[in-house]
Amino acid sequence: MESAGANTRRYALYFTPPPDHPLTMSAARWLGRDAFSGQTTDCPVAALDPHDWGRCVAFPRRYGFHGTLKAPFRLAYGASKTALLDDLEAFCAELPAFEIPPLAVGRLGSFFALLPSAPVPALHALAAALVQDFDTFRAPLTEAEIAKRNVDRLSDTERDYLDRWGYPYVFDAFRFHMTLTGPVAADAQDAVEAVLRSYFEPVLGAPLLVDAVTVFVEDEPDTPFMARHRLPLALTG
Repeated sequence: MESAGANTRRYALYFTPPPDHPLTMSAARWLGRDAFSGQTTDCPVAALDPHDWGRCVAFPRRYGFHGTLKAPFRLAYGASKTALLDDLEAFCAELPAFEIPPLAVGRLGSFFALLPSAPVPALHALAAALVQDFDTFRAPLTEAEIAKRNVDRLSDTERDYLDRWGYPYVFDAFRFHMTLTGPVAADAQDAVEAVLRSYFEPVLGAPLLVDAVTVFVEDEPDTPFMARHRLPLALTG
């Protein structure tokens, strides 16, 4: 098991394409950080002021390019990283890889993300199974962690999910997305959307293979998440 001093470390179960996939590489350049290598880069587009770009990507850059399947969690007392990885490897080996429809740039409130162009039941089922089957590895939320969720803004169902599963957006409240920005001011949203559509157009348009679950790790609070373990789903065909 991890030492008491290491219990600030958080693990997250995410989807992201392989590190050498064109979408992964383009998204890493857009965010200014590659979650697999840790390499950082400057603003990749001339259409945005570097300062404005930096503000846009400050929030998602720390998490790296990903779609959440099971949100970040600290290990429960008595749980270990080794057991987590062993169980996750076995879990993934029993599930076939599957495709999701082409992603498209879209708005979620005031921020932008890549969203599937059609519902993906298999993706929802994968996320729900990970939330449930790996909950024994999750330490209860602290009061500070709960406070960060702005509980007053959550629906009754979302508050119940937060209390029970450590994250409000699970099961019927889950909406898969791969975040590209933090909140964008209303008067800048059209311009940012145009930049994002132009930038990502070359790497979108084809179905995307969900062939692995990737474990991201935050070693210390408020430090960048790193993609540490990519555990493959079973190949078909």
